[in-house]
Amino acid sequence: MSLRKLLKNPWFGPLCALLVLLLLFSSLSPDTFAQQANLTTMLRQTAVLSIAAVGMTLVMIQGGIDLSVGSVVAITTVVVARALRAELGPVQAVLLGLGVGALAGLLNGVLITLLRITPFIVTLGSMSVLRGLAKGLAHEQKIDADPHGLDAWMAPLSAGNPLLLPAGVWLALFLAVLAASFLAYTRFGRHIVAVGSNELNARLCGVAVDRVRLLVYVLAGLCAGLAGVLEFSTLTVGDPTDSLGLELEVIAAVVIGGGSLLGGQGSVAGTLLGALLLTTIKTGCTHIGVPNWVQEIVTGVIIVVAMGVDRLRQNLR
Repeated sequence: MSLRKLLKNPWFGPLCALLVLLLLFSSLSPDTFAQQANLTTMLRQTAVLSIAAVGMTLVMIQGGIDLSVGSVVAITTVVVARALRAELGPVQAVLLGLGVGALAGLLNGVLITLLRITPFIVTLGSMSVLRGLAKGLAHEQKIDADPHGLDAWMAPLSAGNPLLLPAGVWLALFLAVLAASFLAYTRFGRHIVAVGSNELNARLCGVAVDRVRLLVYVLAGLCAGLAGVLEFSTLTVGDPTDSLGLELEVIAAVVIGGGSLLGGQGSVAGTLLGALLLTTIKTGCTHIGVPNWVQEIVTGVIIVVAMGVDRLRQNLR
């Protein structure tokens, strides 16, 4: 790849920013931030965000949005916890969690395609509905449950373990590679890009736009459900109040990585960099003693800047 093409690549900027921040926080807090244990913890924290963001990447490339991601993650943790407390096996609990995510995505897709309601309104409503259902299922309290080995997915590894990273991190990387290959090398992946780039032209070319949109939301729901399973693996409780605001971080990760709110643009690699960048900022601020309220301000500023950069990119096009 030539230097000119490299500079024009949408994920080149986030990669440079990530490297600069890693060096900055490592120099400001060398005794804690630069340690292997902390870097592994950062990857574990990024895994949940990344998996949800992969689904959001597909949604945004085809020109949609999904504000219900955080609520799907929360209700998935509750469903998995309740399933385990009901003496169901871990495999059954995971399948139930994934099923809840897929069902939420299916409902979003059906409402958007059949009723022609804008994705913002539909997913804003489902965000509230799913959060309420999560609280109802949990009786507005956390559900403790024996993880039956699910906690091993995100647990720190013992010395000498050949995996090097927790299984949940490898799962996130595998999903990212699968999604990137799906977008680049399959007919359906090309249809997703076509719908987001120009829906009218896609229809004229014979693309089943409604079917593409519906399946994309189902896939995004599956990703959010899987993120919820990993969140339960991390917390080992079902928490109906978990992942508040996660949807904003997920959207920001996609946009930082080169995705567009107008559709037709985005990459899984860029999304992973965006997710890792957000985690690095939050973790680094914690290590150098920045108060939590300041971190929230910084995160909000990053989201606004990311949206502004997206708008600038569209104007330049």
